[in-house]
Amino acid sequence: MSKKGAKLKLLKGEKIIYFVFAMLLVATPLVSVFTKAMVSQTSIELEQLKSQIATQEGINESLNMKINELASLDKLQEVAEEHGLSYNNDNIKVITEE
Repeated sequence: MSKKGAKLKLLKGEKIIYFVFAMLLVATPLVSVFTKAMVSQTSIELEQLKSQIATQEGINESLNMKINELASLDKLQEVAEEHGLSYNNDNIKVITEE
């Protein structure tokens, strides 16, 4: 017999293996690009959140300074005087825990 005109026949299992291999060759770069895009997007969101956190921390620090300013003894005396009250150290009682 002559092998010159004979074609190589593939078995059904071989066809499936070749098909899966070809799909993997196509899908691997696509998955890689998709994954890198998702990582990039996540990094952008992370940087935006860090920026928002830094801004909010600045606001919080400013508000804490305002609280400390308003809670100072001088401010309390000023408000008391505005309302016709006076500061008398003899009327203050110190409470200690035992």
